[in-house]
Amino acid sequence: MKRTLLFKLLVCYFVVAISMFTLLNTYGVNRLKQSLVERQKTLLHNEASTIASEYMGNYYYNSSPQLTQTVLTQLKTIDTFLNTRIWIVNKNGTITMDTRSTYSDTQINLNELDPNFLTRTFSDNTYFSGILAEPMLSVVYPISYKYQIRGYIVMLTPLSSIKHDSIYYMDIINICFLLFLILMIFVFMYIYYLTVRPLKKVIKAAVEYSSGHFDYPLNIQTTDEYKELSDAVTYMASELNSLDDYQKKFVANISHDFRSPLTSIKGYIEAIQDGTIPTEMQDKYLGIVLFETERLTKLTTNLLALNTFDNNGKILEITSFDINHIIKQTAATFEGICTKKKISFKLVFSDRETFVDADLGKIQQVLYNLIDNAIKFSHQNSNIKVSSEVKGDKVFVAVKDYGIGIPKDSIKKIWERFYKLDTSRGKDKKGTGLGLSITKEIINAHNENINVISTENVGTEFIFSLPKTK
Repeated sequence: MKRTLLFKLLVCYFVVAISMFTLLNTYGVNRLKQSLVERQKTLLHNEASTIASEYMGNYYYNSSPQLTQTVLTQLKTIDTFLNTRIWIVNKNGTITMDTRSTYSDTQINLNELDPNFLTRTFSDNTYFSGILAEPMLSVVYPISYKYQIRGYIVMLTPLSSIKHDSIYYMDIINICFLLFLILMIFVFMYIYYLTVRPLKKVIKAAVEYSSGHFDYPLNIQTTDEYKELSDAVTYMASELNSLDDYQKKFVANISHDFRSPLTSIKGYIEAIQDGTIPTEMQDKYLGIVLFETERLTKLTTNLLALNTFDNNGKILEITSFDINHIIKQTAATFEGICTKKKISFKLVFSDRETFVDADLGKIQQVLYNLIDNAIKFSHQNSNIKVSSEVKGDKVFVAVKDYGIGIPKDSIKKIWERFYKLDTSRGKDKKGTGLGLSITKEIINAHNENINVISTENVGTEFIFSLPKTK
């Protein structure tokens, strides 16, 4: 069974509602009843104290029938006002005055009914059969006159009235709670609108993006976390779209760069095998086959290098070495091709020795790629300048050529894999379009930066930084 967020919200709502209703009408009723009982005890005790101080002094000093009737009338008034039965009891325990009854023939002695009754200030369940019609809450207050106890005031109020009051108050609370539940229904509906509606939009968009519809619009007009979620999903879709385009481009480039040399190799070998190419010309075409094989080897090596960086598996072997010596050493490997193109190197160093902390092999590969690129796009009879300069705790290495330069609209693309300038495709069949991508990956792995400055028909300069050995 699919349990939606609406279902869960409704379950939470009813669980909270039933729990609160049960709690209010069990524990809440008991607590309210106890509170009312304690409040009534305090009220009766204070009233008994007032009666003892204001009325009973004269009663015991001058006990006359007229005064007795006056006191009884006053006590009945209090009885009516408080709904409280009042007994006046003498020190022997005999009721001498009762606001609800008269005792002319029969004298009721409380000590005979309950010897401990007059010793208890408060009793929560007082009941005397034949005298009280129902259980009472009683308060016993001693009457003192001339430092002697002359009698007692007994205040009696029905427990049923307290229970009735507690039910009355609880009914009011329950009504308020029901009104609150009705209000909470609208609150839950609003919460559902705020949460589920945008969430469903995000889910719908995610399904569309997973199906390859990356142009599906996701519009959430809020400023909360759901807006951040929608922006993140939209960004993810754009990245997936870019990745999808890149994969298509990757496959196309790989197919092209592998198919061309493989076609040449297959064609020349078949021609040699079937005798189309005469024996005396075979060495020439075997050289072409070897050239194309080297091209495939270089392409495979570069792809493996990029794959290593993509999987974050490249562990740099950081050592301290003289970058100037590595520049000289790398430049020397291009002596043959430079001689053919009549290109000369100009090496400029700010210090005789400049030590850096880096992976020597990877930095050598960076220098090789940049110098190879510079030679590729340089004119004959030109110069290539390679320099190192110390600035603070950084060493900046630059490779500058004076060749054809890079068009403005291509500068940002040169770091992309398989990207080749149109001007290079015709005359550099050996290029893979991966050299600069590998170069940037290596420099980024060192947490350093590489930049390019280029002007068409003027030249190009690549500058990268390395940490100086401390």
